[in-house]
Amino acid sequence: MRAIQAQRAGGPEVLELVDLPDPAPGPGEVLVRTAAAGINFIDTYRRGGMYPMPFPHVPGSEGAGVVTAVGDDVSDLAVGDLVAWNDSPASYAELVRVKADRALRVPDGVGLDVAAALPLQGMTAHYLVTSTYPVQQGDVILVHAGAGGVGLLLTQLAKARGARVITTVSTGDKERLSRDAGACAVIRYDLLQDLTAELPGLVRELAGGGVAAVYDGVGKSTFDASLACLRQRGIMVLFGASSGAVPPFDIQRLNSGGSLYLTRPTLGHYTATTEELRGRADELFDAVLTGKLKVRIGARFPLAEAAEAQRALEGRATTGKVILEIS
Repeated sequence: MRAIQAQRAGGPEVLELVDLPDPAPGPGEVLVRTAAAGINFIDTYRRGGMYPMPFPHVPGSEGAGVVTAVGDDVSDLAVGDLVAWNDSPASYAELVRVKADRALRVPDGVGLDVAAALPLQGMTAHYLVTSTYPVQQGDVILVHAGAGGVGLLLTQLAKARGARVITTVSTGDKERLSRDAGACAVIRYDLLQDLTAELPGLVRELAGGGVAAVYDGVGKSTFDASLACLRQRGIMVLFGASSGAVPPFDIQRLNSGGSLYLTRPTLGHYTATTEELRGRADELFDAVLTGKLKVRIGARFPLAEAAEAQRALEGRATTGKVILEIS
């Protein structure tokens, strides 16, 4: 099979297209011919060495495709079934081994490209607004990177729960996309001279005070401003670090800021059981089928151009979801 390997820790240039032996499913696994794989920031963290990984390794953990073989002890899936996944290693490949109890059935009416674009970012958006801080009717929240894959989905889900959503974006095109997703106000941080100094005032004016929650997947460059945007007893939800890791800080800032809360959640802890995993996925697929949730695939790359796909993601040159089209 063809696959992408990260040969060593480094930039996108370390990704190479290689031929590898076809894998076989082990007990409790299915083998899937990949139609599309999702590109995510966590792939770049692993490639770059922020998250320790062995090298060489095949990146990726998300995708969708058709079951081609079934391992022992698998009774609920069969050859020909359409499935998606969010946490199966080595997904930048034509064939992927997926644990059967982590496979997500793709319902009729959902294309495999959309199915590949939804699991990781969709379930991230879902747990953020339903579990980490359950958004309530009338809440005002702030979402950074509002035109990104998580941002667009999170905005739609939060609005459906009755929230007013303020977002930040970096271009006029991204502003239009964020407004189309339901943002009530969009702040262009590329037009600010000093984001840390200026953003809190703008957000507080729009919110009539601080926001109930900030959903921040950017990290280092937005963290200080995010804390300053919160109302008393507001919650800072730091779920990513696309601009770099947040350095250690004085926890007393949470006190002086208004008895604030800070959490650093991760998807695995909100999909730990098969029931919770599939429950979130089923709600997302249902929302797509009923037209309540629109999944934007902003860029498509062939497998051989995985390096370009990651380069575009890291360079903030994309909107919505980035996928590799494999078969």
